[in-house]
Amino acid sequence: MGDTVDYMLDDEHQQPLLVNQSEDDEEEIEVSSIDRRRRTMDSTIGTDPRDLEGFTFFYWLAQGLGVLLVVLVGIWTTHYRGGFAWSSDPKLEFNWHPMLMTIGMIFMYANGMMLFRYMRYHRKRQLKVFHATCHTLTFLVTVIALCAAFDSHNLAIPPIPNLYTLHSWIGLTAVILFCCQFVVGFSTFLFPGAKQSLRAALMPVHRYFGMLGFVLSIAAALMGLLEKAIFTSVPAYQRMEGEGLLMNFIGVVLVIFAAVVIYVVSNFGYRRIPMSEDETLLTTESQMG
Repeated sequence: MGDTVDYMLDDEHQQPLLVNQSEDDEEEIEVSSIDRRRRTMDSTIGTDPRDLEGFTFFYWLAQGLGVLLVVLVGIWTTHYRGGFAWSSDPKLEFNWHPMLMTIGMIFMYANGMMLFRYMRYHRKRQLKVFHATCHTLTFLVTVIALCAAFDSHNLAIPPIPNLYTLHSWIGLTAVILFCCQFVVGFSTFLFPGAKQSLRAALMPVHRYFGMLGFVLSIAAALMGLLEKAIFTSVPAYQRMEGEGLLMNFIGVVLVIFAAVVIYVVSNFGYRRIPMSEDETLLTTESQMG
């Protein structure tokens, strides 16, 4: 069987790729693709434009800050805000909102973005499935968090108005943007999948609005912390008592976490270099399309 040669564009880097397929090539890909990938990545360390120096430190720093953030919000909502409940106690039901939003729209959202940087030796198709799964879980957690917020307002006596603060406006914008990103990304890059030329054109847009949604989530969280501090007790907050200090510290960790995550995601040197399997996949998908 003769070899077939196709020129494609890689989704992420938008660079021409030469795809040479034959039965011998496919067998070689199955046997040594991961080793070749690792040797390629090792050879790029210390070179321009892809330099992995510092990646491990910043990635695990982001993970540590994210876990710390979830723990701090958990301490705040349980120790200072009274814990959790469902519709039987609207005041305590609200505590699910900051807890789940921190887990979903901040920690899990960030991990979904960094996944392509950390799991650089996995095949592109696998990464797309992992990416979609992570964001599906993020969506489910976010829905529960929003229900808790609306229930705590609607079931309160007297009822509390919804969506009148800047926090709610920015937060809802972040959620809507995330949902649009999820639908467009899933249908374009995973299933049923668009043609390669369209995927290459949409990738920078998808990446930009993904980071924008994350930044808006961080902004909404900071506004929510300040809003809760003011609504709870201005004098106590001014005295910098225990809860006020904890809330301020959570805000600082939020900012540092966001800065590290954006650095990891936006650093060109940390981007995943296409594997030979990606090239074969691109050709197959193009022929099917």
